[in-house]
Amino acid sequence: MSDLGIFNILFDKTFLATAAAAILAFATIVTLGLPLIERDGLGDRLKSVSARREELRAKHHANLNAKRGSLRVAPSTMMKSTLDRLKLTNKLESEDSREKLARAGYRGQAPLIAFMFFRFVMPGIVFLATLLYLFVLTHFAWPVMMKVSAAFAGALIGYYLPDVFISNLTARRQQSIMRAFPDALDLMLICVESGMSIESAFSKVSAEIGTQSVELAEELGLTTAELSYLPDRAVAFDNLAKRCGHSGVKSVAIALNQAEKYGTPMGQALRITAQENREMRMQFAEQKAASLPAKLTVPMIVFFLPCLFVVILGPAALRAMHMTH
Repeated sequence: MSDLGIFNILFDKTFLATAAAAILAFATIVTLGLPLIERDGLGDRLKSVSARREELRAKHHANLNAKRGSLRVAPSTMMKSTLDRLKLTNKLESEDSREKLARAGYRGQAPLIAFMFFRFVMPGIVFLATLLYLFVLTHFAWPVMMKVSAAFAGALIGYYLPDVFISNLTARRQQSIMRAFPDALDLMLICVESGMSIESAFSKVSAEIGTQSVELAEELGLTTAELSYLPDRAVAFDNLAKRCGHSGVKSVAIALNQAEKYGTPMGQALRITAQENREMRMQFAEQKAASLPAKLTVPMIVFFLPCLFVVILGPAALRAMHMTH
């Protein structure tokens, strides 16, 4: 009997009409409420994206300020006043001093002042050190004029010591740049072929290549800054080639300038130059490997052969001495 009561309720017209009205009301509420819920979620998502963008922008400005502070250093007051008082700035500064310092990673007025100051000071320091060594610390049987002449020769060498120091730094910096430069070109090629502009590609690669070469990341970051404010982008590429001072970077700058001038695809130019730089890096590694036996000849003769002779001939010599006794 209870089953029949349930069936009567289910098939009752009033119950069916009430259930249909409830279902339609629920569907209406869901239909009208879902867009509002989705709109609220989209707004929250847009707010989070905006907050993240502001955070990244603040971090980017902080990084730029830190780099600007590290790249530009105030010149020493003592060095600058000494050079200005003696009016030696124009005499000690050569035509390519700024380019040499830029290739070594020093930019601004402070490194130039320090470079000229040490050019002025080092001859006197080396001259006095040579005189102290020849007249006080050692007792060579040289005439006095020969010792003084050796001191003047040391002063001449001291004048070129800052140039030698800068040349060593430049060679080390170029080596670090060229080790990572083919990989940077591959990353740049991927960025350009994915639809990014050359400025965005330089910025992205400078952020990614820093773990492999800090020097290359710094140069690419400076090129990105120059591309953003220089009226001619060819000048930025030429400045990159001058700062790096390597034939591989110069070829890339020439290829980018030609692609910019004649409208050829940037990806093709980057692909060709990346292959050339990779082959250049391999040739440099093969050259170093081929020169290794010649470099090891003198150490082997001086250090290994005497020990080898002692090990081989030592027992025979001891036996011969024992037999003679």
